[in-house]
Amino acid sequence: MTEQRENIFLFVPNIIGFGRVILAIISFYYMPTHCVFACTCYVTSALLDAFDGHAARYFNQSTKFGGMLDQLTDRAGTAGLMMTLATFYPQYTFWFQMSMAIDITCHWLYLHTVTLQGKVSHKFIDMSGNPIMRLYYTNKNVLFFMCAGNEAFYAALYVMYFYTGPTVLGIGLFKLIALISMPVAVVKAGISVLHGIVASLNIATIDVNERAALAQKQEN
Repeated sequence: MTEQRENIFLFVPNIIGFGRVILAIISFYYMPTHCVFACTCYVTSALLDAFDGHAARYFNQSTKFGGMLDQLTDRAGTAGLMMTLATFYPQYTFWFQMSMAIDITCHWLYLHTVTLQGKVSHKFIDMSGNPIMRLYYTNKNVLFFMCAGNEAFYAALYVMYFYTGPTVLGIGLFKLIALISMPVAVVKAGISVLHGIVASLNIATIDVNERAALAQKQEN
């Protein structure tokens, strides 16, 4: 009897993930000139991030590919927005570069470490590990607040380049949103650095264990 293999690429959460990629690409193309349309595509892509996770659990279709696609889409989406912001606010290019570098490198390192440990999702952390990481990934309200606040900061910077918005407390609405959400974005960057530190420690542990196992094998 011929074994029927599953097509991972046709899993519901991964199809949603492909849709997120397409929407992100469209938003990149229109970012320099069409604020409303670009925002619509970008925000829709970001919101679908929640739906692919629910779909993965509902249909029992969690996969390593889906987890990587999810992370890469998040990182690429943020990077594309950062590049646009650097052209809008060239005086702050260095800070956008630093934010993008921290976001990409630390999350890549952390995701790669989790993959080496044989886990399906980047959010399955050791409960006995770092308390900040435990709170960040096990408390849905905290995770949502941090991610939403971070996105609000950069999105507000983007929109205020085109529109001032209604005046609130003497300043434009979008500038006010940027000011309020900026501390969240800074803390989020700090958590990304923590991702990198935790991942580095975990990879070092994996290296030590593998080297010890190899040495023992050679002795035998």
